[in-house]
Amino acid sequence: MLNWQLKAKEHAKTCMPEEACGLVYIYKGKTKYKPCENISISPKQTFIINPKEYANIEDKATIIAVFHSHPFEQPYPSAADKTICEKFKIPWYIYSVSLNKWYDFKPSGYKAPLVGREYTFGVHDCWSLIRDYFETININLRDWDRPINPQDFTDNPYFEKCFEKTGFRELKPEENLQVNDCLLFSLNSTGLNHIGVLLQNQMILHHIEGRLSSRDFYGEWLMKCTGKRIRYVK
Repeated sequence: MLNWQLKAKEHAKTCMPEEACGLVYIYKGKTKYKPCENISISPKQTFIINPKEYANIEDKATIIAVFHSHPFEQPYPSAADKTICEKFKIPWYIYSVSLNKWYDFKPSGYKAPLVGREYTFGVHDCWSLIRDYFETININLRDWDRPINPQDFTDNPYFEKCFEKTGFRELKPEENLQVNDCLLFSLNSTGLNHIGVLLQNQMILHHIEGRLSSRDFYGEWLMKCTGKRIRYVK
């Protein structure tokens, strides 16, 4: 076992029953491990590396891997882990504390399926799904940064502020919906905090928090929750 892995292993033990996270980096020709703060609001199930710590290491060294622990589960990556690994473009290492097992994986071109993905705010959420769908029709949409806390987004959603800058326009009342139009919804919020895209046969593709992404009929309940209808125009 490498020296940095020994340090990461001990770090993971001290964080029990929460997930530990850290960065592996090269500084002055040596591989080192930096324990990082897990700022997730549910640290027993997920991790978020403090962005300031990531930036500080990146400014002075070369980050070569991301580490996090699973307190009790097998050390295998979730779909969200695989997706973020693709974004970071560096290897990931996972250590299971209770099972004393390691697992590592590298970016490999992974793409989560549009239907059936688990919800992870900022990684696999409603906007991530819309972006991935539009990629299938050769349109690349801007990926707006989310706040760290999902509740902050619920309290102050971005969609009304950002849809025009993302290339959408609002439909006029007399305009009919067509395939690939998007719908902005208010779900348990005072603002429009959810988005879906219209498919054939009055179905929509969307991803509600706490559920798997799905194709659902655009019926009475969703229509009542709809606040804006928007169309991509550039």
